[in-house]
Amino acid sequence: QVQLVESGGGLVQAGGSLRLSCSASGSIISINVMGWYRQAPGKEREWVARITQSGVTNYADSVKGRFTISRGNAKNTVYLQMTSLRPEDTAVYYCNFWPVNRGWGQGTQVTVSS
Repeated sequence: QVQLVESGGGLVQAGGSLRLSCSASGSIISINVMGWYRQAPGKEREWVARITQSGVTNYADSVKGRFTISRGNAKNTVYLQMTSLRPEDTAVYYCNFWPVNRGWGQGTQVTVSS
């Protein structure tokens, strides 16, 4: 099974920005609706954003206006640009298909300090 690999997480102060990347070999990203998800400590994993094959995007209310999901020009990458970060955005972030029908990768940790 082709793996989805997340990267770009880190430690940032509240109000800061990060850009997460999700990449895979082949064309699986370009031919699927892709989503970003996150799981905060002690909480269930939640959906954050998704993008269709044609570029239509949707966002969870908690991140609307602050996060932007996009596809890379190379078609095998999807990004999550996060701005105006808040401590409550602290979580492990994952990319996956939407809806999810496969296992999860390792994710990338995002920590927002107050």
